[in-house]
This record gives sequence, structure tokens and C-alpha cells, in this order.
Amino acid sequence: MNDPETRELIIIGGGPAGYTAALYAARADLEPLVIEGFQWGGQLMITSDVENYPGYPDGVMGPEMMADFRRQAEKFGAEFLTDDVTRVDFSGGLLRVSVGDDEYAARAVIVATGATARFLGIPSEEKHKGRGVSACATCDAAFFRDRDVYVVGGGDSAFEEALFLTKFASRVHLVHRRDEFRASKIMIDRAERNEKLDFVLNAVVDEIVGNVKVEALRLRSTVTGETWEVPADGLFVAIGHDPNTALFRDQLDHDDQGYLVTKPGSTATNVPGVFAAGDVQDHTYRQAITAAGSGCMAALDAERFLASLEGHPGTALTAGR
Repeated sequence: MNDPETRELIIIGGGPAGYTAALYAARADLEPLVIEGFQWGGQLMITSDVENYPGYPDGVMGPEMMADFRRQAEKFGAEFLTDDVTRVDFSGGLLRVSVGDDEYAARAVIVATGATARFLGIPSEEKHKGRGVSACATCDAAFFRDRDVYVVGGGDSAFEEALFLTKFASRVHLVHRRDEFRASKIMIDRAERNEKLDFVLNAVVDEIVGNVKVEALRLRSTVTGETWEVPADGLFVAIGHDPNTALFRDQLDHDDQGYLVTKPGSTATNVPGVFAAGDVQDHTYRQAITAAGSGCMAALDAERFLASLEGHPGTALTAGR
């Protein structure tokens, strides 16, 4: 294999973080290559209405917003490769990224591969995503004002989702497969005091019922195996997220959940020249706007890193907004 042309910057991942990083880097004439993946756009590609992103006062479809992000980065010179990275090598002086048999090299890399929400894995779930099934109460709770909704999960995240939903829904039911929760006592106590929230214990969701949108759920007892149907307007799945970091875990520091670890006050990883942005390193906020913000930070950090290299001319990325 011939040595690939060395680029200034490669961005791995195409979502709010990756596209924002691409926009800032492209405006700085870094000519970034964005290897966006076949599933470009991230979780917003399965989000129907986005009403909490500034600049869209009438709301916007998730795929439309991601297309806007992508088009704006492309306008300033970002190059896109719609394919999946298969291997990375950050062990040498140059940072190498492979897509099948093709290898690319750069002086700096931004990892923005995001995270994937865990779902229940039942066939009817896929059909109803964006039509009453969600994995983000912060994103979608406002669509369920005065509705009857269910939340699946037993950890702090599930309780946070359920409690947030009580601000909008008329009734919230928290379904858990056991009769004990993993959540902290303070979260459980808070939920027990909320008059709009109740628990459905020792139960799982077997089926989501509805033609166009969620109309009911079929629950199954984990003790007796008995099933029953309950009316429902929505289902929020809160059983965790998995960061898309399998490619990087043997080379980049990560926590016990697999999220990439960055240095305090920076997007820099443990490998010089490699930066991480968005949900791949954020298991706290997981919002499009925070991902976009960290994408901007990663581009700024990458530019400063490149400018610090001996013989590098530097750019004017930090001079304007």
C-alpha cells in the first residue's frame, strides 16, 4: 500500500459534533476530511421534530437539521466520505485511519462517533420510533403534554426521565423488570413523592400496539408470565446508551462505560493530536446543542494543536466567530 497523502485533519463521525467541527475547521482552511459513516446524522436521523435547538423557532425535522449542518460545512470546503471507518492507528507520528483497504493519514483527528441508545429489541419498537417511542425525554417530553406515558428502566437515568415527563404528561408509569431499583435512594424517594408517577414492577414491555402511533402496550409479568394490555400514548426507553468507541478503546483512554476520556477543560484525549467531541465522550447531557458546542471546541483545540507543530503556518480559526 502506498503512503497516503497527509491531511491536516480527519473528522470521524457525522452528527452535530462532527459537522460543527467540520464547519469550523473548513472555515479555517484546514480542508477536513469527514468520514461520516453510512449512518450519518446520528440519533437525530430518527428524531421527527426538534423544537429545542436555537435558530429553528418553528421546529425542524431531525434529518432536515442534519442536512443543514452538513451542507453548511460542505459550503466552506469540508470533504465528505460516506463510509465507515474500519481501523485506526494512532501509535505513530501520523494518525492513520482506514476505510476498508483505503488508508488516510492526518496530523490531527477528531473522534465524533456519538453514542447509540439501547432499545428493547422488539420488532414493533422500530416501527414506532419517532411515533411515540423515544429514548430522550428532554428532547420529546413536550410532545406528550397531558398524555399517558410509560418509561422503561430502573436506574437514575430512568427516574430522571420519568420525573421530567411529569412536568408535561398527565400520568407517568415507570416499568421495571424487578422489584428493586438500581437508582439512588434520593431519586426513588423523589419519585415516590410525585403524585403523577407510579411504578409497574416485575414487568417488561412485550409489544407496542398501534398502527400509525403508539396506542397501547402489552406488558408481561416476569414472575408469572401473565400478559396484559394497557393504553399508552408514548413509551420512553431509558436503559442506557452505548458509546460508539469499539474502534478506539485499545488506543484511547476511556471510562468503565466505554466513553472516551478527555483532559479537563479540553477535548484532547491521551494521544496528542486526537480529540473527542459529542456523545462519544459525554454521558451527562447528550443533547444536539451540547454535541455541536463540543464539536466547535474540538475544532479550536485541533487548530491550536496544528499551529503548535514545528513548521506549521497556523490558521485564523480563533480570530472570528
